[in-house]
Amino acid sequence: MTKAFLFGKFLPFHKGHEALIHFALSKCDFLSILVCCSDKEQLPGEIRMRWIKESFAHVSKLEVVMFNYRENDLPNTSESSFEVSKVWAQQLKTLFPEYSIVITSEPYGDFVAGFMNIKHIPFDIDRFGFSISASAIRNNLFSNWNFLTASVKPFYSIKVALLGTESVGKTTLSEQLSKYYNCSLVLEAGRDIIADSNSFTYNDLLTVASEHSESLRIAMTEDHPLIIMDTDIHITMSYSRFIFGRDLQVSNEILSNNKASLYFYLVNDVPHVQDGTRLDINRRNELDLYHRQVLSDKDIPFVELSGSWEQRFSLAVQHIDNLIAGKTTINHRDPGV
Repeated sequence: MTKAFLFGKFLPFHKGHEALIHFALSKCDFLSILVCCSDKEQLPGEIRMRWIKESFAHVSKLEVVMFNYRENDLPNTSESSFEVSKVWAQQLKTLFPEYSIVITSEPYGDFVAGFMNIKHIPFDIDRFGFSISASAIRNNLFSNWNFLTASVKPFYSIKVALLGTESVGKTTLSEQLSKYYNCSLVLEAGRDIIADSNSFTYNDLLTVASEHSESLRIAMTEDHPLIIMDTDIHITMSYSRFIFGRDLQVSNEILSNNKASLYFYLVNDVPHVQDGTRLDINRRNELDLYHRQVLSDKDIPFVELSGSWEQRFSLAVQHIDNLIAGKTTINHRDPGV
């Protein structure tokens, strides 16, 4: 059996790494992928391993293993240094004593293989296939978004949720913002599932929660890191308390998919428009109190949007711009964006 290995930090895992692994799989009977995690990097190795495992879940002749190391003991650099390669080769020989091939897309692969007395198979050293690096992605997340794999995008997606009671302009503002930023929009699932706010069941709310979560899951793998959400799970939870007097029981996956970076709450200081399917104005205002209580119970901070439609849009853009400015780069020592 021909056994090969490759190694890297995968901060983050991207399509160049993915292509390297596909190439490596074609050159051996069994492949090990070593995720190298230094004591100075706060992004957990388990997350990086999960990204790779999800991308290659269908492959049986592959394993993903983690190696934790101290930078005082092993140099943390991607430079093709003869001396650095010698130090790492000693460690790699201990980790992979029966392997005959190392596969890399870096010039230092020749050095490592030489010290280990094994074969180096290079892949796309000049980056003709994928002109990208993890550092380039970290330096500009937005410009390099589509170099990320589908398994990684959800981790770095930036979700903005618009919350509030009925007839306060959530959908209209959500559509305006998604058009302004040319980004993904996840509309309120309840509009398609519940035709009338005065007549629905507890199970309808569970369906709403599930459908909305699935729409978010898909949106997090699309072509823009920013996602505008027309309502979220907390509003569905509030309806459950308001109508049925009980908490909505949902999975941790649904809660995770709904987790946003920024929450707006639209104040009910605009005219109530009754389209025949909404609560009456008194019930709407009562529901507003339930919404706020659920958000308080769940420790969800939010920015209130009030005033005219123009004022609401302008304030929302201001806060989203500030959010984006802080998320354009990825600090590889930060556990998340």
